[in-house]
Amino acid sequence: MLTDVTAFAPATVANVGIGFDILGHAVDEVGDRVRIRRIEENVVRIRSITGVAGELPVEPQANTAGRAVQVMHAALSPGFGFELDIEKGIPLGSGMGGSAASAVAAVVAANALLHAPAPQLQLLKFAMEGEIVASGAAHIDNIAPCLYGGLTLTVGIDNPRVKQIPVPRGLRCVLVHPHMYLGTREARAILNINVSRSDYVWQSANLAGFISGCYSNDLEMIRESFNDVIIEPQRHSLIPGFKDVQRAAMSAGALGCSISGAGPAIFAWSAFQHAEAVRGAMVAAFATHDLQSDSWVSLMQNYGARVVKA
Repeated sequence: MLTDVTAFAPATVANVGIGFDILGHAVDEVGDRVRIRRIEENVVRIRSITGVAGELPVEPQANTAGRAVQVMHAALSPGFGFELDIEKGIPLGSGMGGSAASAVAAVVAANALLHAPAPQLQLLKFAMEGEIVASGAAHIDNIAPCLYGGLTLTVGIDNPRVKQIPVPRGLRCVLVHPHMYLGTREARAILNINVSRSDYVWQSANLAGFISGCYSNDLEMIRESFNDVIIEPQRHSLIPGFKDVQRAAMSAGALGCSISGAGPAIFAWSAFQHAEAVRGAMVAAFATHDLQSDSWVSLMQNYGARVVKA
């Protein structure tokens, strides 16, 4: 049986504009790695945290990866313990699903060490417990695509159902992360709990149209539906230059452009032939607001978390 495993979990774009807390897709170009070793002591502990982590707690109950494995360990009682080394490739407070990636990579690595591995849905629930540590709320729009890959729709929390949505093959995601921090709790705290009936109808129509466009390869339907009328208007002021970046992306040929997760990362969907132009335009627009940025172009028919070394 394996005693030492490393798993990789990709960054994610949550919400995808029109699917607040229910839509998300993986971005396989960047992610977190967690190495887990089987130890005789029947506990979960974190040995090291490296990479672009900044200050993260090493106490398992206060760490997304550590907490997810703690819950898993308590539920499955494997008869041995786990020691974690976490390598952060996703910056904190980036809107790229860093807390979810650490939790998912950890449970995938730990699962590979078990006599009887748990199914994906159970791993999803374990990782969700880790995500609560970071965001203070149970939501799986980052965790599901991180674990399953591709574009996912999630329905329910206590008994979640995950559906992978097809994405037209010629499309790419352009993801641009400005060098600034924006906490998930802060970005959620500003949201109004009341939504007007007209906005609810408009947003519901956009979500339905977007998913329909994905299933039918209708790029014009995707373009017309790619409009978040509820969350984006409340959050965009937290990201300097957001409107300019969005306009630049659309002028360069993007189908749509919005906030990735809680931000400050901004993503766009584009036909592959326009993707590099969209990326350049978005990076340049951030630069006019004195913000340097990192950027990636990714397929969306991609893998979720997986073991990369055993």
